[in-house]
Amino acid sequence: MTGNIVSPQLGRLRIATRRSRLALWQAEHIRTRLLALYPAIEIELVPMSTRGDELLDARLDKAGGKGLFVKELEVAMAEGRADLAVHSMKDMPVDLPEGFVLAAITEREDPRDAFVCARYGHPSELPAGSSVGTSSLRRGAQLLERFPSLRIEPLRGNVETRLAKIDRGDHAAGILAAAGLRRLGLQGKIRCLLEPEFSLPAAGQGALGIECAERRTDLLELLAPLAHGASRNCVLAERAVSRALGGSCTIPLGAYAQPDVAGLRLRVLVASPDGRQVLRAECVGDAADPEALGQLAAQALLEQGANAVLAPFRENAG
Repeated sequence: MTGNIVSPQLGRLRIATRRSRLALWQAEHIRTRLLALYPAIEIELVPMSTRGDELLDARLDKAGGKGLFVKELEVAMAEGRADLAVHSMKDMPVDLPEGFVLAAITEREDPRDAFVCARYGHPSELPAGSSVGTSSLRRGAQLLERFPSLRIEPLRGNVETRLAKIDRGDHAAGILAAAGLRRLGLQGKIRCLLEPEFSLPAAGQGALGIECAERRTDLLELLAPLAHGASRNCVLAERAVSRALGGSCTIPLGAYAQPDVAGLRLRVLVASPDGRQVLRAECVGDAADPEALGQLAAQALLEQGANAVLAPFRENAG
């Protein structure tokens, strides 16, 4: 399908999105790309608040997981108030509700974590007892593994809210996704980027996903040009690790895949929140079967004792 050929039923599209400035940026980015392909289509954003946005004082793993950020958008699509939704892939549960699909995963932005701090240039420079704000058990565990004297404290809210808390001294530093800061033009807040060897990213971090109803074959065709094959393969491999280890977005799990001369290189880890137990594995596999590679990496973690590390999170989920 090209910009000059538009099916009559696709004269108008509605994109469901969260109300945060980052979510709106991401939805507007997809809108702009679609308009470049299909200038005859009218495309509007449908902003809405999600349960995850409202529960600012609760830890996500206690409140119900990152699915809290997408459920309302899926309801809007199911009720016909929106045609598609744009998500950060790191916020997407590994299993979508019946009847929904990921129509496209777009080209990935920088997947790394970013260190934000007014005074120090790297986590290694923080004095003992310093408070580091993060809403991610994964980030906290990896920091504590190296610097057990630090204090990891919850840091919730949209990007601007979290930065404001760091700026006013609620925390000595914070760890945020580099992609979100870059998208909002806030890269100046980044004191340093944390390489995957230091802080392995979350599955899907830096990538955007477009979700729609499976029955909407018209939309699947329309959205196909936005898909980025290499990013898709990497994200599917990473998500397969999470699925194989229980499917929760809230466990301290890192998974990062990169194209490799042999196909895909996938690095994974699981950890206890205090950083005292950290299990790592690395696998290389066929890019044409990324989910098999993810399962292989998950099995490598299980053979090291991942079930024992993850048992407390499964009990909490139950």
